[in-house]
Amino acid sequence: MALAGWLVLTLAFGASDALATYGHGFYGDVNDQVVTLAGFCVIGFFTVFVIVMSLLQGWLERRKAARKAAHSALGNGRWLGGW
Repeated sequence: MALAGWLVLTLAFGASDALATYGHGFYGDVNDQVVTLAGFCVIGFFTVFVIVMSLLQGWLERRKAARKAAHSALGNGRWLGGW
């Protein structure tokens, strides 16, 4: 209940703050150059993100394969010791 009240108050006061700037937002006036630069930044971010996540996945897969190889090199563990 308190969360719903907080959400309503935040939305109510946030709307008045947005209207106080006559719709310009927090950045100010936006021209074509700003929009183009923002678009290029988004493209660059997702390119770097995909590359980094792919490298991370490859590293984790190699680690998993090495762990499986080490486990299979031990055998099934039944005949390692004893008589």
